[in-house]
Amino acid sequence: MTELTAEWQGWLSDNVARGCSSESMIDAMVRAGFDSTHAGALVHVYARGGLASPSSFKPAAVAARPDAGYVYDDLPFEAGNRLDGGDRRVAVAMRCDKPQVLVLDGVLSHEECDEIIERSRSKLSRSTTVDPQTGGESVIERRTSDGTFFKLCEDEFIARIDTRVSRLMNWPLENGEGLQILRYGVGGEYSPHFDYFPPADPGSATHVARSGQRVATMVIYLNDVEAGGATIFPDAGLSVTPRKGCAVYFRYANGRGQLDPLTLHGGAPVTAGEKWIMTKWMRERRYG
Repeated sequence: MTELTAEWQGWLSDNVARGCSSESMIDAMVRAGFDSTHAGALVHVYARGGLASPSSFKPAAVAARPDAGYVYDDLPFEAGNRLDGGDRRVAVAMRCDKPQVLVLDGVLSHEECDEIIERSRSKLSRSTTVDPQTGGESVIERRTSDGTFFKLCEDEFIARIDTRVSRLMNWPLENGEGLQILRYGVGGEYSPHFDYFPPADPGSATHVARSGQRVATMVIYLNDVEAGGATIFPDAGLSVTPRKGCAVYFRYANGRGQLDPLTLHGGAPVTAGEKWIMTKWMRERRYG
């Protein structure tokens, strides 16, 4: 790991002021000998206004990592039995404090679920995941689904859904990634994984530098699954059964920059019928 000297501090400040892209700055720092995660974290901090005391920088303070001592601060919305989605109020069916998980009823109407499925069916392709080494997209055996994306607010219907979900998650609309749609057939599953970008993976630096770390997820069920297909949190002993129009929300980044290892989760195998879900990921900063 290369030391953050006064010269590097000035270089970072100058290049941010010039409007250089995060990717170009990270590439230059890696070529100069910086660890990619360290470089991504530094660029992320300077893009947000720099460090109050650059000489005291510690990579862990920025490149948050799973922490067994994760501190559960307050969720970013008021406690209560209903959440305000703007055009509808949604009932909270279940709460879990550790990890921070909510199960929500009626996030989408059945008609909205049906329309999303029909819009997606002809666009499906084999799902990919982020390569931990390169940050690119790759197909893996443990994720057996087909999927597609909608761009953020790409039309009036999708904008209504994006706006409602961001209101429910109480996070800026522009910080959300586009809605991802997934279909699992019989035997389809997704082995336990984290939705945040693991800081120890070299490929995570590019994603974090671009829009910040992922902070929370909402998975919305688009159909009733005949059998199987639960969303599982194995280390928390928690399982959520898919129900059409309902959702599971979970938060994994706190105000201290820690990441919650208890949010390890997966999709249990579908044993009968099919499973359709829609996923929204929220980032620290504007996405894209």
